[in-house]
This record gives sequence, structure tokens and C-alpha cells, in this order.
Amino acid sequence: MANTDGNGYTIGFATVMVFVVGGVLAFLATYLKEPIRQNERFEKQQSILYAMGVHENGDDTGSVNFIPTDKVEEAYETYIKETYVIQGGNIEKSEEAFTIDMKKQSKFSKSERKMPLFVGERDGKKFYVIPMYGKGLWDAIWGYVALDDKLIVQGATFDHKGETPGLGANIKERYFMDDFIGEQIMNGNKYAGITVAKGNNDPKNETKDDNEVDALAGATITGDGVSAMLKSTLKSYIPHIQNLK
Repeated sequence: MANTDGNGYTIGFATVMVFVVGGVLAFLATYLKEPIRQNERFEKQQSILYAMGVHENGDDTGSVNFIPTDKVEEAYETYIKETYVIQGGNIEKSEEAFTIDMKKQSKFSKSERKMPLFVGERDGKKFYVIPMYGKGLWDAIWGYVALDDKLIVQGATFDHKGETPGLGANIKERYFMDDFIGEQIMNGNKYAGITVAKGNNDPKNETKDDNEVDALAGATITGDGVSAMLKSTLKSYIPHIQNLK
């Protein structure tokens, strides 16, 4: 019978377990790689479509209902007509737009950064869908905003990695995202962006030309992050959208 009390047995057992566990993890990583990639693709398509109003929301203002994964690829092909990549002041049609990682691009200078633009059509109307990436209170925040030919917001979707539940995490709630619909990002001919503002005296968000939406209670820093993300990102896209119109 083997001596299980010695150091040699302990070291040998630990070594075997390292190889076994490592092998299992490597197998799972390989096995799950494609499903994970597919889910990421579906999620991106759902978000792009949601921003331009293609979703399954009901008349209530509670739930966020994206196009189901078994329908989203067909819907994406139906509604998204063109994709562009903007880099260094130039804009070109490119299928690469969908595969661009905004997190990675945020680390490059503005002249080197690749910025995707998705142009869709729904009910005879054109939409310019812009991806965004920024910083919240605890970690990354991101989303998509759809503009029309007049540079008025037609829809938005936001998400986060680690904002506080019930506070900053509410940027992904429908009532917050719906507030952006109809908002103007221009003040006359001057770019103004949109500010998530505390005490803007418009809690029902009925005023659409003030370049503001009502802030989330108790989430000032997250709201500031959304404001900064919107202002810096949209400003870079405006000249190119105006040239495409």
C-alpha cells in the first residue's frame, strides 16, 4: 500500500490534480469558445436594433425586451443596410464595423481609433446607430444611440459591468433609456450633447430641446459617466453623419 503521509505523495497528488484541472479548464474553454462568441454577436445585434426601435417591448414602461436570439440575425440583416468605419477623419464602408471592440479602441488616440457606424432603415426612415464606451462609478459602461437625419435621438440602450444595483445599474432600465428618445444633441447649429442632469426641473422629460435628461437618484457619478460618454462620442460622429445625409 502506498504511503499517503509522505511529502512525495502530497506533491505527486497535487501535480496530478493541476494537470487534471488544467485539462478540464482547457477543454471547457475550447468547447465554450464558439457559443460565447455567438452569444456576444447576438447581444450586439440586439442592442443595435433596440436603439433604432426594433424590439419586443409592450406598451408598459417596465420591461426591456430585445429581439429573441432565434430571430435577431434575420432582423439585423433586414434593418441594417450599411456599416462604416471612421478613422483619422476618414469614413469608409466596411464589414469590419461589427467586429470592432470599443473597449480596445478606447485605448488608442483619437486619430488612430476605429469608430463603427451602423446605418439602418425602418418604416422608410433612416437611423444612424453609434456605439459608445465609457467609465461609470466602478467599472466600464457602454451603449448605443440612434440618431435620425435631424440628429435627434430615436433610441438608446445602455449597459454596465459593475454599477451599484438599484442606483447606477439602473442605466439599463427602460424608463431611463426611454428618456433619451426625442432628445436633441444640437443647440441650433452648435453641438451640445446630452447631459444626465440633477434637478433639471423636467422629471417627466417632456422638454426635448434642453439637451438634458433627468438623473438617476443616488447615481451621480454613473450619470456623469453617461454624460461624458455621450458628449465625447457623439461629437466625433456628427461631421460624418452630416456628410452621409
